[in-house]
Amino acid sequence: MHILLVEDDPMLRQLVRRNLAAEGFAVDTAATVEEADSALNATQFDAVLLDLSLPDGDGIELLKRLRQKRDAVPVIAVTARDGVDDRVRGLNLGADDYVVKPFATEELVARMRAVLRRPAEALGVKLACGNLELDPASGSVTVEGRAVIVPRKELAVLEMLMRRAGRVVARAALEQSVYSLGEEIGSNAMDANISRLRRRLAEAGARATIHAVRGVGYLIGAPAAGGA
Repeated sequence: MHILLVEDDPMLRQLVRRNLAAEGFAVDTAATVEEADSALNATQFDAVLLDLSLPDGDGIELLKRLRQKRDAVPVIAVTARDGVDDRVRGLNLGADDYVVKPFATEELVARMRAVLRRPAEALGVKLACGNLELDPASGSVTVEGRAVIVPRKELAVLEMLMRRAGRVVARAALEQSVYSLGEEIGSNAMDANISRLRRRLAEAGARATIHAVRGVGYLIGAPAAGGA
C-alpha cells in the first residue's frame, strides 16, 4: 500500500515513515499543504495521514478540497488537537478516522488497516485468481489454503495485479504502487520482482500466471475451470 504522510515536524515525519515502512507500506512524505497538493496531483495513494496544523495552511482545507473533487482516498487526521469540536469537524469534512498525538505506531497501523478494509474502496475484500488467494488486510497469500511467504515489494505487485486480474497493468502503475517518490528504481527492478514472484507462485502450485505485455506492462490470469 502506498501512503502519503503529511507532517511538518521532521523528526516525527522520519519516525512515522520508518515505522510504517517496517510494516510493509511504501511511504511518501510532505511537510506543507503545497507539497501535499503536488504529491496528490502526481500520484494515486491508497491512504493519507494528514496533520491538521501545517506551516502554510490548515490540513482541514486540504481535506475539504479532496472531498469537493470527490476523491475518496482514505484520510486519517493526525493532530495534537484533542478537543471534541476539532474531531467532529474533521470527521464531518470527510476524514475517515482521527488520531491524536502522541500516538503509538501500533494504534496508527491498526487504524490505517481498518480504513483500508472498508468496503467503499473494496480494499479489504479477499482477492482470488485460480487457486491463489490474497487477503489485503493481513497481507497473507495462500494457494489452496497453503500459506506462501511473499516479500513486501512482490506482495505489492501481486495485489495490484490481482485487483485488475485479466487486465493489463502498466509498468509505471506497478512501480508507483511499490516504490516511494524519489526512491531509486533500477532499470530491471520491476522485471526482477516479477521474475521472483512468478517463480514463487509456480513453486507453490498456483494456477495463476503473470504475463508480460511487451511495451505496456503485465497481467495476471488463470485458466478457466476445466481448461489446460
